[in-house]
Formats: sequence, C-alpha cells, structure tokens
Amino acid sequence: MTDKHHAEVAGLLLAAGGGRRLGGRPKALLEHRGRPLVEHAVGVLRAAGCERIHVVLGARADEVRARADLPGCVLVDNPDWAEGMGSSLRAGLASLEGTRARAALVSLVDQPGIGVAAVARVLGAYEDEKSLVSAAYDGTRGHPVLFGAAHWAGIAATATGDRGARAYLKDHETGIRLVECADVAEPYDIDTEADLRHLE
Repeated sequence: MTDKHHAEVAGLLLAAGGGRRLGGRPKALLEHRGRPLVEHAVGVLRAAGCERIHVVLGARADEVRARADLPGCVLVDNPDWAEGMGSSLRAGLASLEGTRARAALVSLVDQPGIGVAAVARVLGAYEDEKSLVSAAYDGTRGHPVLFGAAHWAGIAATATGDRGARAYLKDHETGIRLVECADVAEPYDIDTEADLRHLE
C-alpha cells in the first residue's frame, strides 16, 4: 500500500468511556506503562501508519486534555458519551466529514492487547471508500474495524447505545473482509477491577 493510500485512512480512537465498573475512572486515564492509556492507544495507531488521528473524549474530558500528551491529534468532545459507544462513534465519524479521509480505522482505548501488528493488518486491507474490514480473533469479529466513507452515514444512523456499528455490520456481513489477528493480538477489554491486571 502506498503512503498516499495510507493518508486516506484516519485513525478514530473511541476514548470517551467513564469506567463505570472501575469506580468511575475514565478509561482514557488508566495508567499503562507509566502513561495514560489514551496516549498508548494513539501511539499504536500512529505506529501502524495512521497520520490523521481523531480522539473522541467524554468522561472528564478536561482532565484527559490536561493530563494526556496528544500532539497532532484532533480531539472531539462527545457530550452524550454516557449514552454509550454509539454516540462516540457518531461524533467521531461526524468530525471526519470534510477532511480528506476516505476511511476510518476505529479502535477502542480500553484494548491495549491489540497492538501495532493487528492495526497494521487491518489498515493494509483498505482499498477504497467502500471498504469494510474487521480484525478477527479465531474467526470472531473484533477491533479494530475499518469503515470506508461510503458506510459512514449508514453506521451513524444505526449506532445507538453500546452497540456501536454492530447492527450495521450484521446487515452487511457478506461485505466485510475479516483479517485474522489472533496470532498477534489479544482482544480483551479493560472493564472491571479484575481486568486491570492486564495493564503494566
């Protein structure tokens, strides 16, 4: 894939969650390797080849802006973050309208087990604005996912609650290119106190 091709794909990091089951600690600010998780996640997107990165913030957004070092990122506030991931996905896709991006590579801040190798594989499967690509783990769809711009309106129209793009992807299952990543990544979420053991 040429670099010009890469430039057409924006990284979209969903980092708005309030960490309800973590005593209300925003996930973006959980520490991983001495830095906030949101910095780690941005670094993964950048190292995988995303030049433009939009980060959707929600819970304690001001604190995240103050504590996380996110140079060169477009920070998008989602005032409706408490409604769930769907609202963050809508806010993020809306922020990409009018940019040169022809696809969004969507990753979640609370999945530090998904590193550069998996993100780069999904990015490498991008073809054009009609692309729909998803990482898979032993055949099961997971993150990151890549949505060509031709799909953004349909995703935004159906992204409600915590379902994100699930309904849209279910309806377009035959068009999704699955990229197996189980050999290079672990798709766990940091949702509960017990999950914090995954952080370093």
